[in-house]
Amino acid sequence: MYQLADMELRGKRVLIRQDLNVPIRNGVVASDKRIMASLGTIQDAVAAGAKVMVMSHLGRPEEGVFDSAFSLEPVADCVSQRLGVKVKLNSDYLFTPPELKNGEVVLLENVRFNLGEKSNDEELSRAYASLCDVFVMDAFGTAHRAQASTQGVAQFAPIACSGPLLQNEIEALSGALDQPDRPMVAIVGGAKVSSKLTVLESLSNVVDQLVPGGGIANTFIAAAGHNVGASLFEQDLIHEAKKLMMQAEAKGREIPIPVDVVVGKSFSRDAEPVIKSVQDIDDMDMILDIGPETSALYAQFMQNAGTIVWNGPVGVFEFDQFSRGTQQLGKAIAESSAFSIAGGGDTLAAVDKYNLGNDISYISTGGGAFLEFLEGKTLPAIKILSSRFESSEA
Repeated sequence: MYQLADMELRGKRVLIRQDLNVPIRNGVVASDKRIMASLGTIQDAVAAGAKVMVMSHLGRPEEGVFDSAFSLEPVADCVSQRLGVKVKLNSDYLFTPPELKNGEVVLLENVRFNLGEKSNDEELSRAYASLCDVFVMDAFGTAHRAQASTQGVAQFAPIACSGPLLQNEIEALSGALDQPDRPMVAIVGGAKVSSKLTVLESLSNVVDQLVPGGGIANTFIAAAGHNVGASLFEQDLIHEAKKLMMQAEAKGREIPIPVDVVVGKSFSRDAEPVIKSVQDIDDMDMILDIGPETSALYAQFMQNAGTIVWNGPVGVFEFDQFSRGTQQLGKAIAESSAFSIAGGGDTLAAVDKYNLGNDISYISTGGGAFLEFLEGKTLPAIKILSSRFESSEA
């Protein structure tokens, strides 16, 4: 696919789709990490003499209805501060295209205020495309959505290319999955097997050890014949968990389950933590973390690994008494010499909580996109960029 670095941008109208979906509290950006990650692309376009328009979604407002609670005004203020130049918010871009000088930047109001955004409406997609000479898709976190501002505009823009953030994600994830250094370990945590079943199935065919965490691990513990008490698990997917473990074993791979866990009698910050062997769980116990023996076992996997993919905590790390497993796992990943990738909202929250960011090889900005990439799916936004490139080369 075409890349931004390959484009001649001077005097061109450049529309950049970024992921500026940041937390807003009391009208102010609470975390500017996504904004800071996006600045390089904007600055590159500015330095090249482009007329720069930036678009993004924010939150989940009712489509087609303006809601000041989801306005990008605070984001425009933050971008202005970080760039050191005034970046205006434009709300009328579909009716009156922004007039810009070379090197100027404008932020377009929340795309989800536009009716037809989520349904990838062709008329809206063409309207976005008419704003620009070059469309730049740089929001990996939304690349799995076939929407007007991610896929539709790329279909109809005069030129469509990938930005450096998107390109870096593709290269890092492809490199880890296509030609991984062995052994390869994947940690997949989460509440339910059903929400990540296809990821588990795909990774079980690729990795040497597939470590389930959180509620997902509970279903595998039950599949191994242990009582999980009052823990969150999925009875109807025990057979799937058994099948995955048998298939992995037949291929010389492994889906390990915890040998010990930390349980409580309730899902609360006040629950008393008790370490138990998985063989000793009673009917009133709730499994809320992995135990120290399991932490040591998983740490050994990380130490021996050549590649690590981390998506999801292994316990309820929001509660301090049930956070040690995730903390120890994260520390082991950070200390490993393996190439490591971490992605997903809860995973990144854990990375931040334990200050691991500088020691993880690659931090993915995607949540759903990260998972779908791991499943081996071709993401809609990437597919259209590749298609546009291939058709132009034919």
